[in-house]
Amino acid sequence: MKIPFVEPVICLSVFAVTLNSPLTTQYVYRRIWEETGNYSIALESNTSECAKNKSSPIFAFQEEVQKKVSLFNLEMDISGLIPGLVSTFMFLSHSDHGGRKFPLILSSVGALANSAWLCLLSYFALPIQLLIASTFIGALFGNYTTFLGASFAYIVDQCKEKKQRTIRIAIIDFLFGVVSGLTGLSSGYFIRGLGFVWSFLIVTVALFVNLIYILLFLEDSMKESSSQNISVSWTETFKNLFHRTYMLFKNASGEQRSLCCLLLFTMITYFFVTIGVSPIFVLYELDSPLCWDEVLIGYGSALGSVTFFSSFLGIWLFSYCMEDIHMAFIGTFTTMVGMAMTAFARTTLMMFLVRLPFLFTVMPLSVLRSMISKVVHSTEQGTMFACLAFLETLGGITAVSTFNGIYSATVAWCKGFVFLLSAVLLLIPAISLCVIKYVSRNTGSYVLLIQEESSEDTSDR
Repeated sequence: MKIPFVEPVICLSVFAVTLNSPLTTQYVYRRIWEETGNYSIALESNTSECAKNKSSPIFAFQEEVQKKVSLFNLEMDISGLIPGLVSTFMFLSHSDHGGRKFPLILSSVGALANSAWLCLLSYFALPIQLLIASTFIGALFGNYTTFLGASFAYIVDQCKEKKQRTIRIAIIDFLFGVVSGLTGLSSGYFIRGLGFVWSFLIVTVALFVNLIYILLFLEDSMKESSSQNISVSWTETFKNLFHRTYMLFKNASGEQRSLCCLLLFTMITYFFVTIGVSPIFVLYELDSPLCWDEVLIGYGSALGSVTFFSSFLGIWLFSYCMEDIHMAFIGTFTTMVGMAMTAFARTTLMMFLVRLPFLFTVMPLSVLRSMISKVVHSTEQGTMFACLAFLETLGGITAVSTFNGIYSATVAWCKGFVFLLSAVLLLIPAISLCVIKYVSRNTGSYVLLIQEESSEDTSDR
């Protein structure tokens, strides 16, 4: 019996990613720390070898480690850029005819292989440079953006009434918050109680169960399976993907095309900043003057995950009294304030308090994703989400690489510079939202498009 719910798949995947991300960062940090000098880090605490006194020799040493970790993360991100872009675009575009399970399966296989390799690497203490190769190979099967793009396309397939999409996508973000919050809260205890090897093994088991669910139990949201596509070569399929993407914008009216491009630009610029700076938080917290251990980092990760829950509540409440675009404004400006505050956080209490302005950070992404889905036809959802996932992959990897490089170059003289830069860059999506508001007010294009789609749904019934 097939189950038409993708939510269990998303929850297991979020658990694996949320646990794997701080594990990998702290594992790389410890390995580079120990390989760079004669200092060691006790597994129970990071503060034993974290110097807050600038005159201490360890202080200069930890600054060097921070630079090396940032550059290593940069190399890993770049290694998965090209294969991640190609695989994401191909798999998601193909899902319009081949079904949504196809990219879900492949991206899950890649994540499982990468997690299993991390188990072996940590158990045998293999050179960490092998992580770069595993990132490249894993990206050939798609990445987390591929997985999310297919999941959201799956949900859109099931939402026959387009007004339900904003709430349905917000519910998914709520699940993100609950799972990632609990996982982040416990991640430090996983490292302290089980060590890296067993923690990586737990991630591997979760991804394996996830893959089994997709293969054996998950029903494809597209009833018509493309048996005709089996005989088509991958070269021809690849050409068709570009053709469908071209036709997606060519067949659209001028207002629809302009609005779609503005929405895509706004979402990607906001995504670029928030995703790019997110890995820096762990490095920032490991360094002086905070000198957090793995448990405090887990607490910080859990508080950061509350934004999924609070964004869900925000969308649910604000949807009764304001338009989607106003919700995106609120999320953008509060995130901007949070970035500026983080740059000046020098105590543990202050670092916890800066999470408050980030309560609505996810809200613009959910709202903009819903707005984008409303301006294209239901048969073009896979292609649109492929474009979006392609841009998210390109923007995400470029952003993480860029912000790691900036942090590496500025950590010695201004640790908080990267967060101040993020606050300034968030002015770009804010201005873009103003343009969207102005265009929709003068042409009524967004309202018109929703009305046209609603009339089509009514006539279909």
